[in-house]
Amino acid sequence: MMRSAGLATAVLAVAVLASIALAPAAALASQCLAYVQGTPEAMPARFSPVQANNSQGTDTVEITFVGHATFRIRSPGGVVIATDYTGHHGAGRVPDVVTMNHAHSSHYTDVPDPAIEHVLRGWNPQGGQARHDLEVGDVRIRNVPTDIRGWSGTVEKHGNSIFIFEMADLCIGHLGHLHHTLSREDLALIGRLDVVFAPVDGRYTMNVAAMVDVLEDLRASLVIPMHFFGGASLAQFVGALTETFELRVARDSPIRVSLASLPRTPTVLIPQGYGGALPQ
Repeated sequence: MMRSAGLATAVLAVAVLASIALAPAAALASQCLAYVQGTPEAMPARFSPVQANNSQGTDTVEITFVGHATFRIRSPGGVVIATDYTGHHGAGRVPDVVTMNHAHSSHYTDVPDPAIEHVLRGWNPQGGQARHDLEVGDVRIRNVPTDIRGWSGTVEKHGNSIFIFEMADLCIGHLGHLHHTLSREDLALIGRLDVVFAPVDGRYTMNVAAMVDVLEDLRASLVIPMHFFGGASLAQFVGALTETFELRVARDSPIRVSLASLPRTPTVLIPQGYGGALPQ
């Protein structure tokens, strides 16, 4: 059953990719979408211990929580990325790449630092879908657009993007200000994720139960929660976790992740710097 589901998703991914006008593809081959480019034997968007057992995957990615939905990611080759950038990128040099989303001003800025070489908006100011697929050093970056709600209950089509960063044989996804569960088409375009940054506020993005459903669909090895307001909303998310996930609190910052160090069981990891009462 699992094999046929994987094949169906792979076929769907080919159809979806063929039907959408993507930005020019980066030269760096996608490991996260390898099931589309290769044989249908691979199981997309499903955790497998093989992801955690690749002893060759020792290159390390550094992840530092900056605040709210902003993380500072440093690739093994030294490329620095800031997610949902609002003008603050944490300690260190100006990032090479920043990503932004349109839901609220706490996820973007209209005046990014001019020293940033690549400013990737998760929405298209001219309308339609934002499409990014580029290579920066040892990193490939692409996006999957999703919709967002307005304050009045209206829907802004393609106002958010799930950004996917491929580096060190890892597939790292930032869900941004995700407002809805993911369709089969969304999952096909995302492909495999090893690490995912997930908004867990339970109100402004999605209710907690729906977010847990999304994470179970994605089946990333490592889930790093973000975008919550105080210890109560974090505790609510932690309390809703199913037996699928283990829970850990990071003791070091930055968090260092490699393909070889991924946990064998899907794990929620709470980084340092969140403040408040953290689960023990």
